[in-house]
This record gives sequence, C-alpha cells and structure tokens, in this order.
Amino acid sequence: MMIDLVKYPVLTEKTARLIENDQYTFDVDLRLSKPQIKKLIEELFEVVVISVNTHRPPRRKKRLGLSQGFKTSYKRVIVTVKSTESKTIFSET
Repeated sequence: MMIDLVKYPVLTEKTARLIENDQYTFDVDLRLSKPQIKKLIEELFEVVVISVNTHRPPRRKKRLGLSQGFKTSYKRVIVTVKSTESKTIFSET
C-alpha cells in the first residue's frame, strides 16, 4: 500500500548528477507532506533521510482529437540520504 504512494523514481541527466551527492528523486502522490515522505522513504528503503525537498512541476496539456485536457499532476521529491547508506536505494541485486 505504501509503495503505491511513490509513483516512480525519476532518472534524467540532472538526477544522475544528484545521485553522486546522495540525493534521489521520486514522483509521489500530491497529498503527501514532507514528514510523511521522509517516513515513507525511510521505511521502504531502510535508509536515514537527512532532508526532503519538494516541488510541483507545471501541468502539461494533453490533446486527443478535439478534446483538450491536462495530464495528471504529481509532486516531485528530492531526498537527501546519509552518505553511508546511499547505495541501498538503487542497488543492482
């Protein structure tokens, strides 16, 4: 149930640079607050979270024929973990 709140990890060029600094990026549910996100990440990946930074990117337009709407919005989270435990999140096992 808790894993459903974390939609997916974000892997771009910028987030690849952030991984070197022990910062990981995820898209999460809009309703989560920073303390809830911190608790969720600590329980899912068994790491110590130092800080949580969030922002909501602007919504993008979506068009299908004559109808026009918006893609679903999400909250993007940058989580800084303790450097000794950072390798457990994206391990190759």
